Amino acid sequence: MKQILLTNDDGFDAVGLKALIKALSPIAKLTVVAPAKNKSACGHSLTLDRPLRMQNVKDDFYKIDDGSPTDCMFISIHNLFKEGYKPDLVISGINIGANMGEDITYSGTAAAAMEAVLHKIPAIAISQVCKDRCQDIKNGWDFALAKDIIVKLAKKILNSKFPLEERKFLNVNIPPISIEECKGIKITKAGYREYGNDTSRHLNPRGEEYYWIGLHPLIWKSSENKDCDFEAVKANYVSITPIKLDMTSYEDINSLKEWINS
Repeated sequence: MKQILLTNDDGFDAVGLKALIKALSPIAKLTVVAPAKNKSACGHSLTLDRPLRMQNVKDDFYKIDDGSPTDCMFISIHNLFKEGYKPDLVISGINIGANMGEDITYSGTAAAAMEAVLHKIPAIAISQVCKDRCQDIKNGWDFALAKDIIVKLAKKILNSKFPLEERKFLNVNIPPISIEECKGIKITKAGYREYGNDTSRHLNPRGEEYYWIGLHPLIWKSSENKDCDFEAVKANYVSITPIKLDMTSYEDINSLKEWINS
C-alpha cells in the first residue's frame, strides 16, 4: 500500500489536518507528524538551538514539541521510515487561510513541502482560503472541496507519477465555496501580493511596549492575463501553482555582470 506523510503548520489538533486524514485514509497508509502548537508563518525554519521531542499521539501519529513543519519533515523522514525507504508522497495542510503570492515564502505549510522535495519526495501544500477565517471554522466548515481535490491529486500521483521535476512542489489553494460552485481547476502563477502595515502597538501592565502583527487583507496587483493564483480563487477556481526552490533571477545575471564590471 502506498504511504503518505502528512503535516501542517496549524498544529497537530487542527481541523484542517483532521479533514486531510479523513479524506486520505481510504487510499493510502498515513503517517502524521505535526507541530505541537500553531506555527503559522514560520517559513522554512529548522530548529538548531535546542533538542526536539517527538511524542506519540496514537498509531502512526506524532507531534513535535515546539517544532516547525520543516522539523517535522526532517525528523520523520530520517527516523520513522526504514533505511532506504521514503513515503511516496508528502501532503502539508489543509492550512486555514490562503498561501498565495509572496505569502508562500512565509508559509510553514509550503515550507514542509519544500523540505520534502529537498529529500526527493513528491509534495503538495494545500490551503483553504477563507472569507472570514474565524467565522468559517466556527460555523463548521467541512472542507468538502479541499478533500475532493486532494484525493484526486493524490490518486493521480500515486497511480502514475509526480508531474514536476526534483525540488519542485504543487501549491494548491481552495476557494471558500462548495463543490457545486467550483468552476474547475486552473494552473496558475504566483501572484503579486500587496502588503500594508498591520501592526498594533500596546503597553503591558508594567508600561512596557509590545507589538502585535495582524492579518493583512488579501490584496494583489492584477496580472495582465488574469492568470495568477489570487485571480483564479476569486473566480471560484481551484488554483494549482508549480513552485520551484531555485530562486535565482536568471534574467538579471548578464546585466548584473555588466554592472559589477562597469
